[in-house]
Amino acid sequence: MKIVSATPADLEQLLSFRIEAASWIGKLGSDQWSRPYPADRLLATIEAGTVFMLRDGEETAGTITLTAEAEEGLWSEAELGEPSMFINKLTVAREYAGQNLGGRLLDWAGNRAYRASAKWLRLDAWTTNTRLQQYYLDQDFERVRTVLEGGAVNGGPRVSGWLAQRPARPAEHGFTDEAPSPEPLTV
Repeated sequence: MKIVSATPADLEQLLSFRIEAASWIGKLGSDQWSRPYPADRLLATIEAGTVFMLRDGEETAGTITLTAEAEEGLWSEAELGEPSMFINKLTVAREYAGQNLGGRLLDWAGNRAYRASAKWLRLDAWTTNTRLQQYYLDQDFERVRTVLEGGAVNGGPRVSGWLAQRPARPAEHGFTDEAPSPEPLTV
């Protein structure tokens, strides 16, 4: 499997992944991702070069967004002063579930963050999705805090404010990385 940068041609696939994931998560009892994500915002992240696709031949097995930009209102000024990269929208296609692709994508992201001279790999997760929070804890993330104030990127109140981090570090993820090398972070 290989990791490549997403292109605008991947927009429909990414929107479909989100709908598929919301349906699956909904069956588990969570309302995560139940609000549509604006296509124009997703396209902007693709064009910014922060969205990556996991390809298995011609199939897309998963996706992850990795950016140096923190969502506003989540991290303190002191935390923002530390070189960090932030994970968003980690999704694995249901037909690839159970293969630890999510964990390997997190390792890839941590390795990429390390190569960009980041100290931390950080994320914010759905505040009421305790299964997801436990998944990240099982992936060696440590909970920082939960932020409930503020609004969501796609409208309404903040719903994704469970913050966690782990050190950026080299990792053997097993993917062929065809994405451009990351730019070094500046703080």
